[in-house]
Amino acid sequence: MTASLAAAGWPVLEAGHLKLLTFNLQVGIQTSAYHHYLTRGWQHFLPHPRRLKRLDMISDVLSRFDVVGLQEADGGSFRSGRINQVEYLASQAGFAHHYQQLNRNLGHLAQHSNGLLSRLVPQRIEEHHLPGPMPGRGAIHARFGDGPDALHLFVAHLALSHRARVRQLDYLSELVQPLRHVVVMGDLNCTPDQLHAHRRFRDSLPLHPVRPPLSYPSWQPRRALDHILLSDSLEADHVEVLEHLFSDHLPVAIDVRLPDACRDTLLARSA
Repeated sequence: MTASLAAAGWPVLEAGHLKLLTFNLQVGIQTSAYHHYLTRGWQHFLPHPRRLKRLDMISDVLSRFDVVGLQEADGGSFRSGRINQVEYLASQAGFAHHYQQLNRNLGHLAQHSNGLLSRLVPQRIEEHHLPGPMPGRGAIHARFGDGPDALHLFVAHLALSHRARVRQLDYLSELVQPLRHVVVMGDLNCTPDQLHAHRRFRDSLPLHPVRPPLSYPSWQPRRALDHILLSDSLEADHVEVLEHLFSDHLPVAIDVRLPDACRDTLLARSA
């Protein structure tokens, strides 16, 4: 556990704000054109000497945030040079807490994972393996604080197919519906209109009125596939996409204003 954040005068919680970021890092493969899916596709299976340098560049960006959700991170297989990318980014960016969810384990070849990096102390973390015709999609549920005013944060990576996504959004709806202060972040592989059309998920988590920025493809963004969704108890002061060509997705960031009761719960639990 870290030292007391409140005693240290941690400015973010004292001000009632959290800076959040979600990023599909595509296991550290730089993609800046469609033809790179073909010419650089081998990097999904084999190590690349510049991948570590790219992770260092990514860590510089992540270090400016309080909680980060990662998708398409590698858990330490051959292709990543045996480096657990979630652990490495947490260390390089100065996060006290991190968690890796291994969703698709291909042994020494590849370990497809979600990741959570946090400066807050999570009181509880749960893994959820999302339903679908093919295994390999998951969500991390982190709870910060205790009681009804705890903050619940989900990091998710949904399927490409519409039918599978509907099942996965149904699953997430069941988890989110009884909670008060909720953030759902990640590569949801669907547009805001498609999310809004899913009535069950929309009713369980009223979508924030600020539309997410275009994040895919990174070199010429045309679609908003990466989301940070908020329950109606939370407010977004600022939403932006970061123009860093580290992946085929751009990172999406948001400055979240917490209600007083939620902030006080987090401070009390961290003390």
